[in-house]
Amino acid sequence: MASKAIYTVIAVVGIAAASGAAWWYQNKPSKPAAEGAAPAAGAPQAGAASGPARPPSVEVARVESIRITDEAQAVGSLRSRQSVVLKPEVSGRVTRLNFRDGEKVRRGQLLVQLDDQLPLAQLQQAQAELSIAQANHKRNQELVAQNFISKRSVDESAANLQVAQAKLSLARATAARLRITAPFDGIAGIRTVNVGDYLKDGAEIVNIEDIDAVLVDFRLPERFQTKAQRGQTALVEIDALPGRKYEAVVQAIDPLVDANGRSIGIRGCIDNRNMELRPGMFARITAVFGQRENARVIPEEAIVPQGGRQFVIRLVDGPDQDTKIAQRVEVKVGVRQPGRVEITEGLQPGEIVVTAGQQRIQKDGMPVRVVELSRPGATPARQGASAAQGISAAPPAPKTNGANPCGASRT
Repeated sequence: MASKAIYTVIAVVGIAAASGAAWWYQNKPSKPAAEGAAPAAGAPQAGAASGPARPPSVEVARVESIRITDEAQAVGSLRSRQSVVLKPEVSGRVTRLNFRDGEKVRRGQLLVQLDDQLPLAQLQQAQAELSIAQANHKRNQELVAQNFISKRSVDESAANLQVAQAKLSLARATAARLRITAPFDGIAGIRTVNVGDYLKDGAEIVNIEDIDAVLVDFRLPERFQTKAQRGQTALVEIDALPGRKYEAVVQAIDPLVDANGRSIGIRGCIDNRNMELRPGMFARITAVFGQRENARVIPEEAIVPQGGRQFVIRLVDGPDQDTKIAQRVEVKVGVRQPGRVEITEGLQPGEIVVTAGQQRIQKDGMPVRVVELSRPGATPARQGASAAQGISAAPPAPKTNGANPCGASRT
């Protein structure tokens, strides 16, 4: 027990001695440098400052002046300018088909003839009855002039003549219903009947499509209702025809806002005389509300939002070529596009703004060092600029002659 107590005392004394030595080593006074001795190479002299801080590095870009498009994207479907499915109004047996599947038809062209033997016989009977009624009425008029008959007989013959005329009109209308004609110029679809088929009234025969112009229906959010106007242009891309763009002229805007999706319906018309487009195709639409020349744009990462306002950090010339002076500027933004934003107030073309490193700038007037100056066209947003600036980015559609079948001009 005595040896154990001795070991404990020795351990406590050792720990206390080690702690005191460590405290003395950390807090010992530093010795001054020997008189006349030079400091070590690269070591700062006692009491001397470490030198001026190096300006922070930032990445920048110039304010560009380009043509910008105010637009919105949507999806929609193509449909025929006119479309109808031919159906007979009366029952009958098909005796003649006067068209081929997929060929063009003209307005008034006979397409389907139903059996009309009985209606034609009724038509001949009505014509004969009309001839008799006309002769009787003419004879009665001559006799009443000679006072051989009463005026009542003339009135009865006149009524019989009107009845005969009505029967003839009815017979003609019944016979005409057995002749199914094209209601407009178009292209016939694939028929579902053959000669000899007995058709009931309302049975489908064939569809007729007028696709010299095709319509594109799409919807936009209700916030665009004040921008969308008749006569505006929309650019249409078809997934089935990659690399091609078509111009659609806005023809109608639905006055009713859809309460479910809070959107407005818009219909555009595309000149399709080259017959490249077909009804039912899926379309991607870019509705163009206007274009502005010399619009000032900057990369969107240059915008620093704060308290509901938008700011950028502009750089001006500094004391030397490698140093710039930072200035915080409030700006007004306009149209936003992927990767860039339009500036309507606050900046001028050619000025330099910070795109990366804004958090390193503590105050206005602080010097900074530019490490990269983005050249026009070097940013990913600029690579797609040509597609948003006009339809020239895609191969033009074949030229067609004659008036635009959409019946509207571009504004």
